[in-house]
Amino acid sequence: MEISGLKLTASAVLLFYGSTACAQSSVTLYGLVDAGVEYSSKTANSTGRDVGKTFAMVDSGVGPSFFGMTGKEDLGSGMQAEFTLASGISLANGGFKSSNGNLFGQQAWVGLRGLFGEFKGGVQFSPFYLALYESDPRQFSEFGSGLVQYCSDVFVTGAFNSNAVSYTSPELAGFQGSVMLALGGEAGDFSAGRQWSASLKYQNSTALINVAIYAGNSGGTVQTPYPSTVEFEGRTVGVAYTFGSLTVKGSFVNFKVAGSHNNNVYGGGFKYQVTPFVDVNSGVWYTSDRDNSANHSLMAAAGTDYFLSRRTMLYFQIGMVSNHGDMKTGLAVSSLSFLSGAPGTTVGGNLGIRHSF
Repeated sequence: MEISGLKLTASAVLLFYGSTACAQSSVTLYGLVDAGVEYSSKTANSTGRDVGKTFAMVDSGVGPSFFGMTGKEDLGSGMQAEFTLASGISLANGGFKSSNGNLFGQQAWVGLRGLFGEFKGGVQFSPFYLALYESDPRQFSEFGSGLVQYCSDVFVTGAFNSNAVSYTSPELAGFQGSVMLALGGEAGDFSAGRQWSASLKYQNSTALINVAIYAGNSGGTVQTPYPSTVEFEGRTVGVAYTFGSLTVKGSFVNFKVAGSHNNNVYGGGFKYQVTPFVDVNSGVWYTSDRDNSANHSLMAAAGTDYFLSRRTMLYFQIGMVSNHGDMKTGLAVSSLSFLSGAPGTTVGGNLGIRHSF
């Protein structure tokens, strides 16, 4: 009788989970692969010294290579359960990249979406990071964009936030807000590793204005292969305006890193859709050390994308960065070691192919 009851129980469990699986609206495998070759006239070592030219295969010349799964279930009354798991990968060696160094270190969250907005819990992008992405004229390319400055300042802190819960409001008359709290904490100190961020944006068919803030503490129990709890405060204001096929963007960002530096970054540029298959984009970023005006840098870059299809494109990018004083702005996020840029002026470029699926 006990064995029979066990069989009935097992059958009931299988039936329950089978019904649940059937109720799932969709699960999608998606991702992006990007690889090319890159040249740099200078290369900085771990001490910041120039060790010469570099010509090498590069992973993620424009956008990060990654794969992931996303799914949703219709719960009725306009409400959906949802999840995303995403892992950054390196096409150069098959390892982890563009993440916090873990398997699903880019995104790993579950959420609920409805007329009330969206709640999410897990590893996710902060509102501050998403605001910077939206106001970047080169869409956070890993070569010559605002992402380079971001990574050299705070590594992956704020990009991939562990133990985070967030809420994004529904859009109301063009306005939308978002808040996030990443619960850090350790024995005797609940504030260690705690991170929070908030943003507010207004967007219509032609214009975008966003503001965002970020504040995070060091420490905590979260351990990731790449630093994700750098203690810093961040503030940004961004604008964008579209004139037909031309979109112009500008932004101001402040990175105040505890015990290190306090940098202001002023950026701007454009993206122009020449034809349905070709677009060009360009941007300029000026970085200044608020504590010592002798430390500053200027970075400029331009790129052209040629779409072979809706999912596949070829790209070509060129850029330069000029460092003064102790400023060490790089030209590209060539690896998750985030080596700083070399002194003086560096020029470089890359070309490659990107495919999304």
